[in-house]
Amino acid sequence: MKTILWYVHDPMCSWCWGFRRNWLRIQHELPESVVVKRLVGGLAPDSDEPMPSDMRMQIERIWHQIVKKTGAQFNFDFWQKNTPYRSTYPACRAVIAAAWQGKEQEMIEAIQRAYYLDADNPSLLETLVRCAKQINLDVDRFQEDIGSDELQHEFLEQLKFARNMGANSFPSLFLQQDDAIFEIPVSYSNKDVVLDEIK
Repeated sequence: MKTILWYVHDPMCSWCWGFRRNWLRIQHELPESVVVKRLVGGLAPDSDEPMPSDMRMQIERIWHQIVKKTGAQFNFDFWQKNTPYRSTYPACRAVIAAAWQGKEQEMIEAIQRAYYLDADNPSLLETLVRCAKQINLDVDRFQEDIGSDELQHEFLEQLKFARNMGANSFPSLFLQQDDAIFEIPVSYSNKDVVLDEIK
């Protein structure tokens, strides 16, 4: 019987970045019968409105909380170097476009590095194109796909499936066996909490 572990994430979700280290450990120790599949969760819709200052301060505070909780690194220069936008849908579409070229995980990591370590802004297409170049995608195809109706349809289907499972926060984990789906608790530090629940 095939068992799927759904990982619902957003490449610009700071808690997903904080979960990264433990998630890598978890994947390394999963039973062979469990197949990991990813869904983009779509944290924040398309917007070209600059992020309000109170939201900027709130997210910056969250970054500090994640540092304390997980030890993840953040480049806080982001907030001085950029005009932040509350818009993660473009980065989600970039992940799908990269998946169509077989480089989903590479794009997730490239976006996270750009955002959290290099203080670049993945809400902007130019940043996502740089990420595509870094992971050696066919950039012309990437740019065509990311704006296509077909990709938008796939994106909306992923959002719908994630919401129907009950994924309202990110990261979320769900174990599927046939038609039965079980939510798995996320631990940012203890891989065994997650692995024991799966087993």
